[in-house]
Amino acid sequence: MQKIPMFINGEWGHADNEQLLDVTNPSTGEVLAQISNANETHVNEAIHAARVAFESEEWRKVKAYERGQLLVKLAQYIRAHSEEWALLECHDVGKPLSQARVDIEAAARYFEFYGGAADKVMGDTIPIEDGILNAVVLEPVGITVHIVPWNYPIQITARSVAAAIATGNAVIVKSAEDTPLTTHAISKWFADKVPAGIFQHITGLGNEVGSLLTKHPDINHITFTGSVPTGIAVMKAAAENVVPVTLELGGKSPNIVFADAPMEQALEGVLRAIVQNAGQTCSAGARLLIEASAKEAFLAQLVERFIALKVGPGEEDLDMGPLLNERQFMNISARLQQAKEEGYVVVGGETLTIEGYENGYYIQPTILAGLDETHVLAQEELFGPVLTVFTFDTVEKAIALANSTEYGLVAGIWSKDLDTAHYVASRVQAGQVFINNYGAAGGIQMPFGGYKKSGIGREKGFVALRNYTQMKNIAIRYALPNRT
Repeated sequence: MQKIPMFINGEWGHADNEQLLDVTNPSTGEVLAQISNANETHVNEAIHAARVAFESEEWRKVKAYERGQLLVKLAQYIRAHSEEWALLECHDVGKPLSQARVDIEAAARYFEFYGGAADKVMGDTIPIEDGILNAVVLEPVGITVHIVPWNYPIQITARSVAAAIATGNAVIVKSAEDTPLTTHAISKWFADKVPAGIFQHITGLGNEVGSLLTKHPDINHITFTGSVPTGIAVMKAAAENVVPVTLELGGKSPNIVFADAPMEQALEGVLRAIVQNAGQTCSAGARLLIEASAKEAFLAQLVERFIALKVGPGEEDLDMGPLLNERQFMNISARLQQAKEEGYVVVGGETLTIEGYENGYYIQPTILAGLDETHVLAQEELFGPVLTVFTFDTVEKAIALANSTEYGLVAGIWSKDLDTAHYVASRVQAGQVFINNYGAAGGIQMPFGGYKKSGIGREKGFVALRNYTQMKNIAIRYALPNRT
C-alpha cells in the first residue's frame, strides 16, 4: 500500500503515531493510498520552517522574475506529464478522464499565468509636496495557508499557490484528506526547487489539521475553499489573530433562460453546468429559471439529454462519474428520496449500480420541478447532479428568483436580447455572470468569488495577487542640495 508522506521543512515524513487515513477511488471503492493525519507538532514545525524560510536571505535574494521562471517551468513540467497527472486526478476524485485532463491543463495555465505576472506586481508613487518622495510598495504577506477542497484539488491548489509564490510568500498547503495525490505530485516537483519551508504539504482531517493551521498566531493569510459552515469557522479562527482570509464557499447558481434564448446552446450549457464533476462544483448551475412560455419545450428536450447521459467510472471517460465518497452518496440519496416522496422528480432520482464497479458511488442525473422557491431542496447546496426548475413570467421575477438564495457565486443568462441580458446582469447578485455561455472554459484571468455567503475576496486573474501582498507606504524627505 502506497503511503503518501507529508513534506515539511524540506523533508518527507509521516506522523509519528502512524495514524493513517485511507484514500479511496470513488469509482471502485478501492483504497488507492494512505496519508498521515498530522498533529499539532507537525503544524508547528511547518509554520516555524515557513517563517525561517520566508525571512531568510536566500529567499529574499530570489528575484521576482526568477520566481516567475520557476512557476513557468512547473507549468511546462505539468504539461509534459499531463496524462499521468490526469489519471491521478481521475482516480482520486472519480471524475471522467477528459474532465481531469482539463483540470491538469488549467493547473498548468495558473502556474504559467502567475509566472508571467511575478515581476509585474508594482506599487506606485503619490505626489505629496516638494521635498518628499512618497512610494507605495507591495510586499509579500509572509506565511500563507491554503486549505484545498476535494472536488478540484489540482486546480484549486494551483490557482492560489501560484499567486502566493509569485508574490514571494512561504506556502503551506493542506490538501483534502480524500484527494491528496496531485498536491503530492506538486510537492515532489517543488522539493528541490525552493528553499526548505517555502513550499510545504500537510495532510490529515480538515476539522483537526485545518483547525490547527487556521488558529495559529504566526500565519499571515488563509485561503479556504469549501462549505459555508467551515468557512465561518475559518473566519472566526482567523479573527482571533486578525489574519485576513480569502473564502470561496458554496453556491446555488442559476441559469436564467428567456424564451428568445439560443436554445441549443442553452440546453447544452444548462446540462454541462450541473453534471460536470457529478455536480460537485461550487459554481454548478444547480437551478434552471425558465420563462414560462418556453418551459414545456425546453424541459422536454433537457429530459431527453439527461436520459441519454452515460454514468460510470472516471477512467471510462463517460458523461459523468461517481460521487466522491460514501458520505456524499448517503447525503444525496437521502435528498433524492425526499424529492421522490414529495413528488418533485421529473427524471432520475435513483442510485445506480454499475456492473464491475458495485462499490462505486453512482447516482442518476436528476431534474426536480414543482418546488416552492423556499423549499430546502431549492435553497440548500446539494453538491450533486441535481437540477431544480422554476418558471418566471417577467424579468423582475427572474431577477428575484435568481437572488432568492443566500448564495451569489455565478449566474448564467441566456437571451438574444442584449438589453435584457445586460439589465439582468446588472441586478443579479453574483460574482461572475455569463451571458449566453456558462463557465468560460475556466477563465484563468477572470476574477472569481461570491456575493453573500458565497465568500469573501476574489481568486483568479491579476486581482488575486493582492491577496498575497500587503501595502507599505514609504515617505522620503530630501533637502535641497548645498551648492556653496
